[in-house]
Amino acid sequence: MDLEHSLNFLLGMAQPATNAQPDPVRDILGLVGPLLCIVVVFYFMAIRPQKKRERAHTELLKSVKRGDKIATSGGIIGFVTSVSEKTVTIRSVDSKLEISKTAVAEITERGAADSKES
Repeated sequence: MDLEHSLNFLLGMAQPATNAQPDPVRDILGLVGPLLCIVVVFYFMAIRPQKKRERAHTELLKSVKRGDKIATSGGIIGFVTSVSEKTVTIRSVDSKLEISKTAVAEITERGAADSKES
C-alpha cells in the first residue's frame, strides 16, 4: 500500500494542475533545447575538424618549396622545380607540369633547395 501511495503522489506531481497556466519559457526550451544540442554536436563533429584540416592544408601549401617531393590530389608524384603564388611547377619523370597550388595533397620528402632541373 505504501508503494502505491508513493506512485500516486509522484504521478500527481508530474501532471500539471488543470487551472495552472502553461509556462511559455519552459515550452520554448522544451522545443529549442534538443535542437540546440544537435547544433552543438554537429559543430564539434563536422565543422571544427574540417576547419582544422583546412588550416593544416594552408600551412602545408605555404611550406612547399623547390626540391620537395610532393603528391597531388590527382595522384601525380614529382619534384617541385618552382613555386609561384597560385601554381607549382613539378618535374615527374620526363614531364614538367604546372599545377594549381591547391592540388598539392602532401609533401612526401623535404628536398634541398638547390635540386637540379632536368
